[in-house]
Amino acid sequence: MTSVPSPADQPPAFSLKPLLAAACIGSMAMMAFVAVVGPMARLLDLEPWHVGMAVTAAGVAWMLMARFWGAYSDRVGRRRVLLTALVGFAISYAVLALFMNAALLWVPAAAITFLGMTLARTAAGAFYAAVPPVCAAVVADHTPPTGRAKAMGAVGAASAVGMVVGPGAAGLLAGWNIGASLLVIAALPLVALLVVWRFLPADEHEAIRRPSPLKLTDPRLRRAVFTAFAAMFCVVAAQVVVGFVALDRLALAPSDAARVSGVALAVVGVALFVSQMVLRRLDWSPIRFIRIGGVVAAAGFACVNFADTSALLWLTYGVAAAGMGWVYPAISALAANSVEAHEQGAAAGAVGAAQGLAAVVGPIAGTLAYQASPGAPYVIGAALVLAAALWPSRRPSPEQTASVS
Repeated sequence: MTSVPSPADQPPAFSLKPLLAAACIGSMAMMAFVAVVGPMARLLDLEPWHVGMAVTAAGVAWMLMARFWGAYSDRVGRRRVLLTALVGFAISYAVLALFMNAALLWVPAAAITFLGMTLARTAAGAFYAAVPPVCAAVVADHTPPTGRAKAMGAVGAASAVGMVVGPGAAGLLAGWNIGASLLVIAALPLVALLVVWRFLPADEHEAIRRPSPLKLTDPRLRRAVFTAFAAMFCVVAAQVVVGFVALDRLALAPSDAARVSGVALAVVGVALFVSQMVLRRLDWSPIRFIRIGGVVAAAGFACVNFADTSALLWLTYGVAAAGMGWVYPAISALAANSVEAHEQGAAAGAVGAAQGLAAVVGPIAGTLAYQASPGAPYVIGAALVLAAALWPSRRPSPEQTASVS
């Protein structure tokens, strides 16, 4: 007689908690550095372009490595790759923190500080590039197509929380001790590593052991890749020019403009989180989320050009972010639903590479467009996200059209 397995013999139910921790803590660490590097640069006699180059170099590393990490996880397993990347992330951030503290103590030549900061930040970006695609691939491995948008929405909400909490906490710590604040930030990747090591189970899916020769130009991913680029471009371009809008259109003093800009970016983080929580309660397909969220976001970006008070600026940024909160997780779900099980990591990496490219191009294109016309970045952003929303669907697969119940 066949014995019935006891509850103790059953594999534990899949939990999103270690992925939520990795997404939240990783984004906290990446964004917190941006909040403290400006004051550090002033103390170290660095120019603004030094900071810009360091941040851009990290974005380039993210763009180049995201697809590699995703495809690598298809071959050797999600847990192994995520742990490897988090080890590298923790080490590179520790090096960055120690180097910057040493620079604050000895104040070396600006060229030395710039080189060390850029190399360490680039390494951090290269290792962090594994976190979003591998987390998305793990979700795809353990959830059916009809539930992926909700699960990825939860991971996206966790990342949004990190985007808000990280810079704010870093700013408060920097007010106490700017060097110590970076040391605290450097401990965050180690916390994420310990959580993933302790709570993320070993891979169970044999499909991920197969090779995944998925190309970035694969026609199944065109919509997801374009939407990923458009969404990230809009957000980073809007972030980089909001301070100029506060200075020029609202005619604020620099200190007041910084405050208004900071509130606008905080509103973005809150709106992203709230909209992604709403997403989890809706039984919609990824395509429907992209269409409706994209239209809402495009309206928000376009209406920024009519904002002539701080309150209206915050409102329009909030509306745009609310729409993007539906678009972001739907991109990952759409990509996952478009490919086979052994291609999930490569697909998530392709989306990450598109986002990384936009993170590099967006700030440069946004500032150049603003110089040409103050409203141009928002018109371009609205047009891109609207094009993604209205992308024609041709015989979508059942997974793409399934409701996310």
